[in-house]
Amino acid sequence: MVVNNRKSLAQNFLTRASLAASLLHNSSISSEDIVYEMGPGTGMLTRELCKKAKRVIAIEKDSNLFIKLEKKFALNDNIILYNADFLKFNIKESRYKVFANIPFNMTSAVIRKIVYAPNPPVEAYIILQKEAAEKFIGAPKTTQFSVLAQPWFRLKIIRSFKKTDFSPTPDVDVVMLHIEKRIPALVSPIDMSIYKRFIKCGFGARRRNLKSNCKNIFSHKQWQRLSRDLAFSMQAKPSELHFGQWLGLFGFFKKNIYSINKQW
Repeated sequence: MVVNNRKSLAQNFLTRASLAASLLHNSSISSEDIVYEMGPGTGMLTRELCKKAKRVIAIEKDSNLFIKLEKKFALNDNIILYNADFLKFNIKESRYKVFANIPFNMTSAVIRKIVYAPNPPVEAYIILQKEAAEKFIGAPKTTQFSVLAQPWFRLKIIRSFKKTDFSPTPDVDVVMLHIEKRIPALVSPIDMSIYKRFIKCGFGARRRNLKSNCKNIFSHKQWQRLSRDLAFSMQAKPSELHFGQWLGLFGFFKKNIYSINKQW
């Protein structure tokens, strides 16, 4: 069934098949993998995925592109095409990987769907705007999203592109973000809810320092100890602590505060 979109989705497509082949060659995707491709577009990456993966499930929202993809891959027996919105798509596989070259204005929603999914992928490769990727990985300054995601995922920029690698040529710098599920996770699943509450509280008022945001959690004496042991300034803002320091804060909170007062 073809979805009738109100307008075509703005997307930057790869210009060279050799580049698509290089991206897949340098990935971990193998003949054992089920891969979900978001935004296959003209099918350049799709063709290379079909060569390497056990099965490709390609999800294209644009109706016109979907019809062309159906014709292009009519003889391929290891691909399933859907004319659908990935953000509303129900992924059933327990183990899968993701490859995506999507419109940049959808990046945030797609990344959140990936990392917050009940059954997240073991790996994801996302082509996106460099500025957005830096916010997701928490560089050069730590972000709330990066601290929320990193106990369960490793996030790393693994490739930079030339603007001429795409058509139409983007106005921004473009990179590939690699997301890998941590096994085991750094925070137990049973602590996920309290961890997220703690981090959101710490980032509560971004212009205020972290001590002010956490004044109802830590005493002044505890804060002195934490800033000394974890090597950060007493007046540090949330974005000035790296992930390891945030993890240390949560560990102290869980052991010395939450274990005593479960009502927090």
